[in-house]
Amino acid sequence: MTSRVPPGRAGRMRLLRRLAAARRGLVLLDRKLRILRREQERLALLTSRTGEEWKSTCRAADTWLLRVTMLGGRRAVRLAVDGRLTDVRVDWVDAMGTSYPDRFTCRPPRPDGSAPLPVTSALVPAREAYLAALRAALKHAVASEAARIVAAEAAMTGRRVRSLRDHLLPRLEEALAAVALSLDEMERSDGARVRRAIGSGEGATRDRSNPARG
Repeated sequence: MTSRVPPGRAGRMRLLRRLAAARRGLVLLDRKLRILRREQERLALLTSRTGEEWKSTCRAADTWLLRVTMLGGRRAVRLAVDGRLTDVRVDWVDAMGTSYPDRFTCRPPRPDGSAPLPVTSALVPAREAYLAALRAALKHAVASEAARIVAAEAAMTGRRVRSLRDHLLPRLEEALAAVALSLDEMERSDGARVRRAIGSGEGATRDRSNPARG
């Protein structure tokens, strides 16, 4: 709802300023929405592509795990795990006031001299396969979260655009038209009073200059 505005010219000036601000806001929000929707489409495609890549690398990693297990048993898998973790860092970007994840760095632990020798040579490609699956999973997670954030921001921006375009602007324009009509009526009324006052003054002057005969 529009707030109460003072009557007369002050109210008209306030409504004109609010209407101009609302129109500028609509232009900016509409531009933001177009940018967000383009980014939303890009991220949706990226999410689909990274999801397929993740599935593919997971299948390859499972295949190598099966080979390791067949060649060296579960003991080979247990000996290959040293408990160290991979260091992951996610970087965020900002687009039109919206922050979302954009890229990541992945630093797996380097093999050291204290680690036991691999029970089977299949452990080396299996390790690389699982690192590839981890990177693919991170890429997909970053793309999915970015797509979710941008889609939510685009939906909210769309609601704000519709609110301005379909509700606030029509109310402000209606209120401005009502104030303008009131001012026109006031000016016509003032003009009529002035003309009556001028006419009355001229009539009195004529009466004094031409007194009625007894």
